[in-house]
Amino acid sequence: MNKLPTYSASETAELLAFSDLVASLAQAAQEQAGGAITAPERQVVPMHEGQGGVMLSMPASAADICIHKLVNVVPANRSRQLPTINGVVVVYDGTSGQPLCVLDGPTVTARRTAAVSMLGLATFLPQAPQRVALIGTGGQADGHAQALAALYPGLAVSVVGSSLTKAQDFVARHSQLPLALTASTKVPSQAQVVFTLTTSATPIYTEAAKDGRLIIGVGAFKPNLAEIAPATLHASHVYVDDIDGARHEAGDLIQAGADWQQIDTLASALTNGVPPGRPIVFKTVGCAAWDLAAARCALQGIK
Repeated sequence: MNKLPTYSASETAELLAFSDLVASLAQAAQEQAGGAITAPERQVVPMHEGQGGVMLSMPASAADICIHKLVNVVPANRSRQLPTINGVVVVYDGTSGQPLCVLDGPTVTARRTAAVSMLGLATFLPQAPQRVALIGTGGQADGHAQALAALYPGLAVSVVGSSLTKAQDFVARHSQLPLALTASTKVPSQAQVVFTLTTSATPIYTEAAKDGRLIIGVGAFKPNLAEIAPATLHASHVYVDDIDGARHEAGDLIQAGADWQQIDTLASALTNGVPPGRPIVFKTVGCAAWDLAAARCALQGIK
């Protein structure tokens, strides 16, 4: 254990190239649907610091490897000038159970979350996008901008902030990316894909569902959060990345009173294709199977 390779945030990021990560996630989604990956719902343990901090435990196992992601989320760390998310992903050999390496937990989470969105974009949009919109200017928006830059260099990206100043600051911070970034306070009509990347408790995307526009909901990961209006959801064909997790964590769908019998999964779309005729919303909540996919990707780089 003393010699167990441990990778920093920057080193972990280098091991998780987005093109490779998207391919690994596509494989993992189908394996999980077929029972080849076991990933129980995450365990949430309140911390005793009294300010809403939680410890999250997320294990997953497959024939080749097993992983255990342990992360702590402490919102009050913002006032302490500390990261709000800290943790690790420990990777084990699937046969012997011997530990192989330790990856940076927040980096794995950020990159696999953005990569799941990119997999959804490629699956649910029939052609490469010309213009997309990011609603939000925080960490999730950072990760998605990096993913778009890696996979769609030159893409026109409208950054929609709660204020024009926040959007402009985001554009300035990411000016080195090979994207045509512009700042705005509303989604442009030409956007073919809209990513919602906030922690809003009330819908921030309220436009009517329409053909030719894919909505990818990322930020609402608790039952009390909601980014997408119920009317938009009810008029759309809704897909989720993980149906079990979505039932408990997808606040958009929970608050909209979604009919779970009518909701499909990313795995089904990858296997059966996407029927035409309705606007699509792809809602993600994440699961440990996606962390396992990221660990596989990292191991290929380590070898």
